Amino acid sequence: MAVTPLTTYREGSLHAALKAAYARPGDLVETPVDGFVIDVVRPDELVEIQTASFSSAARKLRTLVERHRIRLVHPIAIERWLVRVDADGAIVSRRRSPKRGLPVDVFDELVAFPELIAHPNFTLELVLTREEEVRGPVPEGARYRYPREWWRLDRRLLEVETNVRVERPADLAALLTPLPETFTSADIRSATGRSKRICMRATYCLSKAGAAECVGKRGRLQAYRLVGPTAGHSDLGHARAAETAASPDQ
Repeated sequence: MAVTPLTTYREGSLHAALKAAYARPGDLVETPVDGFVIDVVRPDELVEIQTASFSSAARKLRTLVERHRIRLVHPIAIERWLVRVDADGAIVSRRRSPKRGLPVDVFDELVAFPELIAHPNFTLELVLTREEEVRGPVPEGARYRYPREWWRLDRRLLEVETNVRVERPADLAALLTPLPETFTSADIRSATGRSKRICMRATYCLSKAGAAECVGKRGRLQAYRLVGPTAGHSDLGHARAAETAASPDQ
């Protein structure tokens, strides 16, 4: 699904493109609800698009979910093209990034409110995308912990590959590849190849969402097992991704 971004003040192209894709005829866009501005408002659902840190939306979502059905939409780039531009905006280079996003990457952000996965009014929808990331020279006066030669100017949506919906704790566990009956963050790291931080956050999120429980320790790491309907089905992630169509309205 190729989308031409429609940007507004201080809104990135990726956010604008997803908002345009999710808005149906009759929906309200950028509308106040209970003191918070919501990206897409429907009679039976609020759609909030979060392209970056979840922590900035934590208070909003925890408040609204008590009275409204919430769908949180988060893009994960399974393919990213890096576009370098000069100070005048002219393209200097374009290359494909070696990094590939996976649904499991959402745990890095979900740590802000993993308990919401168990709330009946809350749905997390991961949009697996192909994107362009536009980079330019670092603005004068910008400060970073480490020196860098570029500044991310924008993210542009090229295509949506598929959507993965997480509507209950079992769906959260299904984002992972098959795991042993009892597992640690090290097992998740071996299965996914993701960083130690993401894998530790994954076990934390599974526990807080009620999808896993701690059963002791293995060495210096906490050991967990899946619980409820999740148990024995941690290999469902790929099947669930395939059964959810690319259309945001399905």
